[in-house]
Amino acid sequence: MYIALIVIISKYMLVKILRNLAETLNLRPKTIGNITGIATSIPEFLTVVMSNLAGLASTSIYNVLSSNIINFIQYILAITLNKNIKILKNKALKIDILIVLITILIPLYMIKSNIKTGIPFALFLIILFIFFYKINSNAHKLYLKKYETQIDEKQEKIYLEEVKWKKGKKHLIIKYTIYLIIVGILLFIVGEGLSGTLKNLFNIFTVPEYIIGIILGFGTSLPELITFFESQKSEKNKNDKMLGVIETTNNLLTSNMINLFIILSIGIILK
Repeated sequence: MYIALIVIISKYMLVKILRNLAETLNLRPKTIGNITGIATSIPEFLTVVMSNLAGLASTSIYNVLSSNIINFIQYILAITLNKNIKILKNKALKIDILIVLITILIPLYMIKSNIKTGIPFALFLIILFIFFYKINSNAHKLYLKKYETQIDEKQEKIYLEEVKWKKGKKHLIIKYTIYLIIVGILLFIVGEGLSGTLKNLFNIFTVPEYIIGIILGFGTSLPELITFFESQKSEKNKNDKMLGVIETTNNLLTSNMINLFIILSIGIILK
């Protein structure tokens, strides 16, 4: 029930508000994808933190692993159904997908090798996050530079044509910011309830921690499925398939990287 509430709040409120805010600010598809990726990682953040606070630290790695695998499967499904597979031939997007695969292989290796984790290991994961983020940024500058320059030029024209920008958009930005604060409070309340449920599953029903982690991973990956399809069919991207694929790919990449390098690090520190 609590996972369902987290998914519903994330899908219909958090992701929608962040997406509207990003488009109001006229951001690039890559940036919108990054913001959406952060938003769709909120459920993983809550479940990992609450699992650790409930004394179920071992669920975190399985939660992250199952989330990242499911995210990738959903991404391929969304790209295939929207007939955008050919666009993935771009070198920048290939590098992004390679990093995504690494975010799956690392937790697999951690589980198989039974690596002992601690604060130094958490810091190592954060360093890896910075390293792969730099690779992603450089790949886009190198292999999508001409394309993103064209996007910037189009967006600049749109920006100049909007005479009422100051009044209209300032109002929207304030409104969306207030909504985000409200959503954050709702997610915190639901997260508190989830913590108690996890304790009951483990203590009363003796469900193994790795099973709890896998179940959490399935539940918390649903927001990504929605955003993968929405980004390729949005009003802004419907006339240019590359825009939708860039946004979707960065959504996937950001979500998986945050799950592994940031959220898992937080879980390790809380353990």
